[in-house]
Amino acid sequence: LFLFITLGTNAQNNKVSCLNARQFHKYWKVESESPDYKVTFLGDTVEILSPKGLTLWRKEKMSGKVTIEYDACVVVEVEGDRLSDLNCFWAANDPKYPDDLFARSQWRDGIFKNYNTLNLFYVGYGGNDNSTTRFRRYRGEYYGVADDKVKPLLKEYTDASHLLVPNQWYQIRIRVEKGITTYSVNGEELFRYVLTGDEGDGHFGLRLLQNHVLFTDFKVTTL
Repeated sequence: LFLFITLGTNAQNNKVSCLNARQFHKYWKVESESPDYKVTFLGDTVEILSPKGLTLWRKEKMSGKVTIEYDACVVVEVEGDRLSDLNCFWAANDPKYPDDLFARSQWRDGIFKNYNTLNLFYVGYGGNDNSTTRFRRYRGEYYGVADDKVKPLLKEYTDASHLLVPNQWYQIRIRVEKGITTYSVNGEELFRYVLTGDEGDGHFGLRLLQNHVLFTDFKVTTL
């Protein structure tokens, strides 16, 4: 049994989730490796079944000092639900098409290796069948060479306290401010990176793989 709560936005500088049936396609874009993915809604909560790789992109490009917040839960309810991969991208840009992240959307098609062409930050929370939580910096200009140059591993956790628990809600916060970006879960900062120039600007994407996820209360706040 899951409780779905529609959470609103109070601050004037917040941008609302738009994770509802009426607004979803205006503000969000799905790139899925499989055509059999399912997206359903209850209020401002979206439920996603991703049989293969899937990225849910927020269409707006974010720049300057911002906080990105959302709540998410990996559901393990029926046979086939997989506890793994509550992942995300942020500050994502395509160096080949710097003004249009979605120019190669159809080519990427949710296939994970194709995201090596982008510049972005990536956290794989509970990845590798819920055995690791990893932080990487992607540099798409190195696409075609060794992965450790394209997306070097910056930090990793393997202890149970930093892995997924089934059917548990996680409050995730990403901040870009004062020359740094940080990623926190339930109030604990897990990752930090020193930024250069405007490399914190770009798009956010929820990245999933063969799992069943609830996603709600997405907010972008200008600092």
